[in-house]
Amino acid sequence: METSGGHPARPHGGTADGVPPAAGDGHTVTAGRAAGGAATDGLPPFSGDLAAFAVQLRRMHGEVGRVIQQYAARQNLHVTDVQALAAILDAPEPMTPTGLRAVLGLTSGAVTACVDRLERAGQVRRVREDTDRRVVHLHYAADARAAARTHFRPLADALVRSGADFDEHELTVVLRFLTALNDSLAEVPGLPAGR
Repeated sequence: METSGGHPARPHGGTADGVPPAAGDGHTVTAGRAAGGAATDGLPPFSGDLAAFAVQLRRMHGEVGRVIQQYAARQNLHVTDVQALAAILDAPEPMTPTGLRAVLGLTSGAVTACVDRLERAGQVRRVREDTDRRVVHLHYAADARAAARTHFRPLADALVRSGADFDEHELTVVLRFLTALNDSLAEVPGLPAGR
């Protein structure tokens, strides 16, 4: 079986760490313990198949990552540059270099280099705030946004096709889950630089 991009589909089984389960092993996390007796550090019960969720999330990450890498290559950008563009696009208020540094987890020098590349490539504009000229806002350039919209349209189409078999209530639950998952993932600490 292949994915839409012609890549082999990953198997739908296995555990969260990618090791296939032994026959008869369950994966549901209940009462703060994973199947097989491993403690989950006081986490609340999880009534789903944790391993299956992990596999599907990795698959989704890989498929989206593949499309992002293709876009980066076509635009002569780094993958980090595309992540920066997404952060600028999704920010609830105008993004600043400091805000971008926090979102991407980069050093100030790396953010400056990233923004410089994006500005040279015509992807973003630096705009100084009227009331405080020290504050710089980063704006996605209109032409670049249009090119990104065209490239990433198949992802939106895939979302619409996938959601066609779900009713509004089910999609609301899925969105609530994804929002909660992303909020929790944002709290996961990263490793210190250099490790």
